[in-house]
Amino acid sequence: MTANRVVQGRMVTAESLAEMIEGEGVMDAESIEDADRECPECGGDVLEVGYMPSVTEFVTGWKCQECDWSDTDRE
Repeated sequence: MTANRVVQGRMVTAESLAEMIEGEGVMDAESIEDADRECPECGGDVLEVGYMPSVTEFVTGWKCQECDWSDTDRE
């Protein structure tokens, strides 16, 4: 997949996409992928990124490319 993607009108890297989802800095992030789902709020395309917010945690996060919606696999 490509390293950078457009989200809400601006180019983001995997790390900056993870930070948008998390709301703060992350330690590491995998590459951005297209998620196999639509945004539940606007119906737009959703991106997926795996990232480590801390040394002991790995999270998969999803972010809509068009609106503010995001989610994680945290319970």
